[in-house]
Amino acid sequence: MPKIQANGVTLHYLQSGRGENLVMLHGFLGNQAVWHLQIVPQLRKRYFVTTYDLRGHGYSEVTPTGYTALDLAHDLNALLDELGIESTDLVGHSYGADVCMYFSLLYPKRVRRLVALEPGLAALVHQRRDSNWDGWSYWVGKLESVGVKVPQDKRASLDYLIKLSLETPKFYGPARGLPRNRGPLIRLIDETTLIADYEFVGDLTLDAVPSIKTPTLLVYGEHSHFLGSYEFLKKALPNVKPLILPGGEHFGPLEQPDRLAEEVLAFLDPETDDPNANPPDPASPRPPTSV
Repeated sequence: MPKIQANGVTLHYLQSGRGENLVMLHGFLGNQAVWHLQIVPQLRKRYFVTTYDLRGHGYSEVTPTGYTALDLAHDLNALLDELGIESTDLVGHSYGADVCMYFSLLYPKRVRRLVALEPGLAALVHQRRDSNWDGWSYWVGKLESVGVKVPQDKRASLDYLIKLSLETPKFYGPARGLPRNRGPLIRLIDETTLIADYEFVGDLTLDAVPSIKTPTLLVYGEHSHFLGSYEFLKKALPNVKPLILPGGEHFGPLEQPDRLAEEVLAFLDPETDDPNANPPDPASPRPPTSV
């Protein structure tokens, strides 16, 4: 499990494949395994793929503070420095996509192209604070589908629903139905500034979004509860290709990994017809096996 010091924090990362650089960031309370289950094996045929656990997540160091999208963008910048990556394509999911957008705003010369999967965007948090936000009913519905009852006065409580969700089996991917390793995630929620930092806006205001000139593939599921963010971003980003995945919800890397890998490859390298043009590196490290 290779680790590296970047921006004062120890980050766990993996690299595999060959070709141009591609760096992938997972989402809130996730880890890099989400990419390795099915997507990296396809992307590493044509790219040198770097994935890593965001600070506090997976096997990366847990720090008391430093979880804003700005902080994590600085982590990414330092990681690229340490790994000798001058510029790269980026793929981010959910909060990881927020970080990628922030990074593209701050360090535009280091990003060739960006695939933003389901960014929420802290500057749009007012949409999600509304007790009538579609995401609340979606979330409660998921919990109640596995027999977990949610009190009426807790149906729009972020902290309560996150902790309750960690008591349920996994909903998506090959690990569906298996229990979660909730201890580290509960400590991350209770003992760090993660939840408060998630809503930090900083320089990535709604007015600043049009300043992100990076060619961007913007992807959301048809049934995503973040479609309000999609509607704003597809109009505000100046160099964007919007895409809705039929039947998808919010967790595309686990729900529709093959379709996502296909769309990512088509966007990053549209002129390459042969998906096996660069075979995978046989010396690639073994990926993580669970998420």
